[in-house]
Amino acid sequence: MQALNFYKCLSDHTRLKIMLLLSRDAELCVCEFVDVLDEIQPKISRHLAQLKQCGLIQHRREGHWVYYRLHDKLPDWCRESLELALLNNRDFLDQGKTTFSDIAL
Repeated sequence: MQALNFYKCLSDHTRLKIMLLLSRDAELCVCEFVDVLDEIQPKISRHLAQLKQCGLIQHRREGHWVYYRLHDKLPDWCRESLELALLNNRDFLDQGKTTFSDIAL
C-alpha cells in the first residue's frame, strides 16, 4: 500500500469516517453505517465499494447482512495512522450519531 493511494482513498469525509469507525468498532454492517453517519444507503454503499476497491476494507456475508472490517492485509502503518487520527479527532466523529447507544434499533 503506497501512502499516496491510502490517503487519496481517505480524502472524502464520509470514507474517512467509515474508516475511523471500523478502526474503533472492528466490524459494522451497512445499516449501522447508515444510522451512525446519518447518510442514505446508496451513498454509504458507494463509499464502501470505493474503500474495498482501494484494498482498505473487506466484507463477509451473514444471511442478508454484509459486514465490513479493515482489510486483514492492511499494513500496520495504515492502522496506526487511523488510530492516531481517531485519537486526535474524536470531534470529527461526534458530528452526529456515532455510538450504538445513539441508534434506536
